[in-house]
Amino acid sequence: MTVQLWTDCRAATMKAGAAQPYGLIDDAVVVVEGERLAWIGPASRLPGEWLERSVAQHPCAGALITPGLIDCHTHLVFGGDRAHEFELRLGGASYEDIARAGGGIASTVRATRSASEADLVAQSAPRLRALAGEGVTTVEIKSGYGLSLEDEARCLRAARALGQREAVEVRTTFLGAHALPPEFSGRPDGYIDEVLRMLPLLHARGLVDAVDAFCERIAFSTTQTERVFEAARRLGLPVKLHAEQLSDSGGATLAAGYGALSCDHLEWLGEQGAHAMARAGTVAVLLPGAFYFLRETRLPPVALLREKGIPMAVSTDCNPGSSPCTSLLLMLNMACTLFRLTPEEALAGVTRNAARALGLKDRGTLSAGLRADFVVWNVQRPAELAYTMGFNPRVQTIFAGRKR
Repeated sequence: MTVQLWTDCRAATMKAGAAQPYGLIDDAVVVVEGERLAWIGPASRLPGEWLERSVAQHPCAGALITPGLIDCHTHLVFGGDRAHEFELRLGGASYEDIARAGGGIASTVRATRSASEADLVAQSAPRLRALAGEGVTTVEIKSGYGLSLEDEARCLRAARALGQREAVEVRTTFLGAHALPPEFSGRPDGYIDEVLRMLPLLHARGLVDAVDAFCERIAFSTTQTERVFEAARRLGLPVKLHAEQLSDSGGATLAAGYGALSCDHLEWLGEQGAHAMARAGTVAVLLPGAFYFLRETRLPPVALLREKGIPMAVSTDCNPGSSPCTSLLLMLNMACTLFRLTPEEALAGVTRNAARALGLKDRGTLSAGLRADFVVWNVQRPAELAYTMGFNPRVQTIFAGRKR
């Protein structure tokens, strides 16, 4: 296999428990063999065989290299926009007020249902390209704006198509239990029956990597969510949950009981839910974009998450209603300024912990044997990635061993 070397760089390996902050290696060499990382370490210790076998060397002039960034929670495929709701909220309407009046997710469902698969791909591609342009190499895309079998299938197919068009790996999550569609108004249990009918059919079509639900007072109860999780378990699919965003509903405790990969939002997470997550190894996905955009005031309990040793991931939550954001770098800054994460915690949140939130063991750190997804940045210190706002210092992205 072809061997390439990236030399004269600083490598932030992001390995947990490393002796240096960020797992930083000065004057590093990153060795890529085919699609995999083969060796990372100081230039002075580079085994001669790699130098002899290399067919290309890429001097980095002291630039920083990090693992490829991972956006582990997005709703990136959707039709239309909700700019008018932004104006309503600025006028005093709450997210819940708008949802109960037929806006919110329901308005995006109408726009998404009226869009063809080609339309959805065309509208969503710029969003994915924006993320990729900031060094994102893996993106999770949830469904949840179709809310019927064929509409959900079309959204998931569009997500898969985007992953084939762009040099980004797309992981798809079925979020059928996102909201109540109009044809099931007043019949939430009936709609959950429909979700349970959809799930095995979509899974059989190869469209589902994981299953999610929105467990909240404006969405679905813990009892209804548990029915979805039981169906996922029967199919061998991992679960995750939109939990404790607007209230402490007990969703995190429920999700942890099913070994959930992640619980996301978590502004109202309490001691019981945190204890359950820690015991299950469930990742806390923090979404500062939604917190900012909705002008929330209750912070997620970061101190509690640290105390319990719960890994924290950070994501854009890219969606039309509560976080119309396609900048994961901006989320690094917001995670630090709004939630008081350290820059190292924030960077871990979009690398190794984001990989864990997706159940992916082959990426997220610079480690021999993992997939060669990494980014070359025109900065000297890793903290600069969280420090700057509106500035993209990406020089080059390597995706599965290939320059992008």
